[in-house]
Amino acid sequence: MFENKRVFISGGSGSWGNELTTQLLEKNPKEIIIYSRGELAQVNMQRKFRNDKIKYVIGDVRDYETLKRNLKDVDYVFHLAALKHVPVCEYQPQEAIKTNIDGTSNLINAAIENGVKKVIDVSTDKACSPINLYGMTKAVGEKLIIQANLLSEETQFVCVRGGNVLGSNGSVLPFFINQIKEFNEITITDKTMTRYFLTLSEAIKLLFKASEEGVGGEIFVMNMPSFYITDLAEVLIERYGNSETTIREVGIREGEKIDEMLVTHDEAKTTYVYNNEYFSILPTIKSETLDSLKKIYEEYMKKEKVTFDSFTSADNIKDKVYLKELLQKGKFI
Repeated sequence: MFENKRVFISGGSGSWGNELTTQLLEKNPKEIIIYSRGELAQVNMQRKFRNDKIKYVIGDVRDYETLKRNLKDVDYVFHLAALKHVPVCEYQPQEAIKTNIDGTSNLINAAIENGVKKVIDVSTDKACSPINLYGMTKAVGEKLIIQANLLSEETQFVCVRGGNVLGSNGSVLPFFINQIKEFNEITITDKTMTRYFLTLSEAIKLLFKASEEGVGGEIFVMNMPSFYITDLAEVLIERYGNSETTIREVGIREGEKIDEMLVTHDEAKTTYVYNNEYFSILPTIKSETLDSLKKIYEEYMKKEKVTFDSFTSADNIKDKVYLKELLQKGKFI
């Protein structure tokens, strides 16, 4: 799919973009365009990869003209750019709207104008039944991406919804490790909290599957394992702490959930088991183009609907043995 093709990654200088670039290079693309606002992050990528196939562009998804110009002759787009820290979005809602909603709309229009083959939007569990502004903006982004399939017969649009990725920029894992090393404690907002976790390399592999197999109009949901946040803290203390290291509960933050969700009760009605790694949510908006998806899934692909009522991080919690194996796989312990 990607061999000798031009691939554009918005927000490409972050942790997801770095791993996506690593795995894309193995697929022999013609060019990878890293489009982001992070000058230092791009310089670090240049020093890390030293590969002439990678082009670095300073740009913002809020800037339509620059976005449109750099999508010329691009075959595939991975849309990673977002403001994603919950408290930041809560206190600066206009900025989150400009990037996560207006920026997604800009990317859709620029991709259609340039005849891009497929756009893959990376979404989040926080877009599912959102209670914070970050989740709300990503939910709107999902709606924009799915509806964009009605705007062009040439460009396909697919969403991928996942949970937390271990070790990504700003994630809880490096935060906990730093707390142990600096303060000999870990602060947890609520000890009953559960979260989805997956290693970055595994998340990117799943991202490729969705991008390669998506018909257009689906929200692919990663079937991710979930854990108690206290189990993560205890495993990290075993590795990095000592007998004096403590876990301190500090109270839930604004816009934070006890359990995350990947498929809501209402979405479950139109959700299919794609394989062991994915569920696929089909759109509810009515159109001849999107209605044909149901026929493709049921008659040609022989997919069956999910049997669960909803899918949350409290439903399939793994133990600390599984968590340790996951952390070892990601080389965190």
